[in-house]
Amino acid sequence: MTRTDGFEDDEFWTEFYDFLFSEQRYSQAEELLDSSPLLAFTPGARVLDLCCGPGVFTVPLARRGHHVTGVDRSPAMLERAREFCGAAGAKARFVRTDALHHVEPEAYDVVLNMFTSFGYFEEHAANMRVLRNMRACLEPGGRLLLDVAGKELLARKVVPPKVVHRGGDLLVQTDTVLDDWARLRSDWVLVRGDRVRRASLVWFVYSAVELRAMAEEAGFEEVEIFGGFDGRPYDQDAERLILRASRQG
Repeated sequence: MTRTDGFEDDEFWTEFYDFLFSEQRYSQAEELLDSSPLLAFTPGARVLDLCCGPGVFTVPLARRGHHVTGVDRSPAMLERAREFCGAAGAKARFVRTDALHHVEPEAYDVVLNMFTSFGYFEEHAANMRVLRNMRACLEPGGRLLLDVAGKELLARKVVPPKVVHRGGDLLVQTDTVLDDWARLRSDWVLVRGDRVRRASLVWFVYSAVELRAMAEEAGFEEVEIFGGFDGRPYDQDAERLILRASRQG
């Protein structure tokens, strides 16, 4: 039995890969890029896919003619992204670092941060720094698209342990609210044959009001909140919390 704490250990990504990045997630990315008005970028746009993982969005964006840089701190995920890119006949640039340190001033038209990849640093100030880095990477007129599971949505879904079967593997996920809903902890137990793997992940969760205020504090303008990639309102029928904002100067 081993234990993996947090996203910093590559063992987490390799052991839990099949549950984090199912074939459905890859096909969903393709469908969203074909249909979402929020993901309709100018042809040939320079796109930063921050926390890109195995290239779920990086590669199809590159295949559609955009100039994409995928940034992630996991060597294992970047290796999978490169393999995916090669198999797809696409060209993309990959950089190994984390969102707290990656800044390329005014180098991009679009910054993407998908699949609730925001809020994982231990201090709120560090997460604010990530937002400022995102803004710094955009040229004036560029846009940020930030996709998370909003606090309002999570409040409906924090229930008794969730059990997922995939092939012969079994995953049990237990979520716990921390610090008066400031953060959430997910404890994962993966049973694979006679082996057991455990992981505990803690991150900040934000409401729409909180995330809007953070984006504005970071210097973004034209901040908009959506409840799905189809551009629906963020209301009782919302599926995601998606923030779109621009850098004006």
